[in-house]
Amino acid sequence: MNVEFIQALDDIEKDKGISKEVLIDAIKTALVSAYKKDFGSKDNVRVEISTDAGEVKVFSKKEVVKEVENENSEISLKEADQIDSKFAVGDIVEIEVTPSNFGRIAAQTAKQVVMQRIREAERDVIFDQFKEKEDELITGTIQRFHNDNILIDMGKTEALLPPSEQIAGEKYEVGKRIKLYVVEVSSTSKGPRILVSRTHPGLLKRLFEIEVPEIFQGLVEINAVAREAGQRSKMAVSSTDKQIDPVGACVGPKGMRVQAVVEQLNNEKIDIVKWDDSPEEFVANALNPAEVISVDINKSDKIAQVVVPDFQLSLAIGKEGQNARLAAKLTGWKVDIKKESESIHTDEELEEIDQEASELTEKLSELDEADDQEEALEAAEENEKNLDLDQSETAEEEKSADLEVGIEKTE
Repeated sequence: MNVEFIQALDDIEKDKGISKEVLIDAIKTALVSAYKKDFGSKDNVRVEISTDAGEVKVFSKKEVVKEVENENSEISLKEADQIDSKFAVGDIVEIEVTPSNFGRIAAQTAKQVVMQRIREAERDVIFDQFKEKEDELITGTIQRFHNDNILIDMGKTEALLPPSEQIAGEKYEVGKRIKLYVVEVSSTSKGPRILVSRTHPGLLKRLFEIEVPEIFQGLVEINAVAREAGQRSKMAVSSTDKQIDPVGACVGPKGMRVQAVVEQLNNEKIDIVKWDDSPEEFVANALNPAEVISVDINKSDKIAQVVVPDFQLSLAIGKEGQNARLAAKLTGWKVDIKKESESIHTDEELEEIDQEASELTEKLSELDEADDQEEALEAAEENEKNLDLDQSETAEEEKSADLEVGIEKTE
């Protein structure tokens, strides 16, 4: 090795992004592996490389013993004393054993190990580079198709766009540049595996962050996103500044901002609604563009009972239930929609009905008591009449008896 070799390492560092120290370590490892056969074990070999002059030295480490049993790892006290009289039994002596020239096998082994380390270092650099881009937006070029998978050229590596992450109906052509959301970056024996998506809700969020300056500045926040990729999406936004309309900021002048996002998502329809801390208000907003009369929240069952005008029912539910389904995903509430004519009574109406029922029951009770009293009075009067009649009949009988007695006495 020489100065030109060290310069070559500097060039590799610039071109491939691999530090010279990593390469030096790789070369040392290669040389140790190449010479371990000659010294019995790689633990007995130390390689020293001068980064200034490019000079390489190989040292064999041996233990000082009285009698040598293994020449690869041991040295006699007599031989050690010739090197330095201070050595004693048990000390470790390093002896330079740098060969005058590299053998073909040793050189080939060193080359293979160095190249392998360079490849590994490149993979590490790529992995670290893309690991930082997880959950972020990247742009790539469609390179080729493998079965139903699409391989995206990312420059130094490829990203994988599987069928499950592709927008249904979207046309993918080789050479076309597309924006993608990085779902996951993992390390494999063949290098980093970069999984990207066109259907992830995060893609919609990142695209709006690019198109809407207020989001980038932190004045508008994206609180929730629900997607059915390629068809329709809903996004809930709020503002940290009361003077800024979050929905209007995302839509943009004449709808230019939202349209720019729509064009990048295969003309996917996007509903932007206002976030609200109140579940009732948020659910009502999420069902946009349908009008909502009332929302009744059942916290225990996580159900939102929604009442809409009869003519708005189909709009609230949406085609094949899409609008209601997206509203449920966006809010986290199960949405049960009923039209006004078939809706259940509200709490106020139920209270009014209960009050009317109580009043009616009380009146009926009073009427029953009055009827009972009237019946009792009639019964008393009837008993009194019967008693008077009985007494009258008894008096008549007594008069008749007295009359009969008087007649008998006269005779």
